Amino acid sequence: MIIPIASDHAGFEAKQMSKLILEEMGITTVDYGTHSPDSVDYPDYAVQVSKLVQEGEHEFGILICGSGQGMCMTANKFSNVRAALVYSENVAKLSRQHNNANILCIPGREVSKEQLEEIFKSWFSTEFEGGRHDRRVNKIHSLTAK
Repeated sequence: MIIPIASDHAGFEAKQMSKLILEEMGITTVDYGTHSPDSVDYPDYAVQVSKLVQEGEHEFGILICGSGQGMCMTANKFSNVRAALVYSENVAKLSRQHNNANILCIPGREVSKEQLEEIFKSWFSTEFEGGRHDRRVNKIHSLTAK
């Protein structure tokens, strides 16, 4: 599996840790920046990953900023994107199980290496439940289909 990943300056350190964790899990990442802790604008990086998921080039993506909020808000402007702000193992599971999230947004300043490991293991091992959740996810898509 190949996952595009990006961060702003506040998420840079967590992104670097995440790439190592994902590699250990057998997941290849493609880094869309930023490539240093120097200040940048998070939308510039969220757009790159979100477009790839929107267009179906990648099934999933990962975005990291200080709070995770800015990346998540930006990603959710794209059709076919269901970006979830995830800060725990349980939220990771539910975002996949109930919401069929396809972009994982992480608050880089708020999570430890151990938490990142738990989040990734949960997120990538959980399947979308479908059923009653299909109707709800389809309603989300109808908002950007116009």
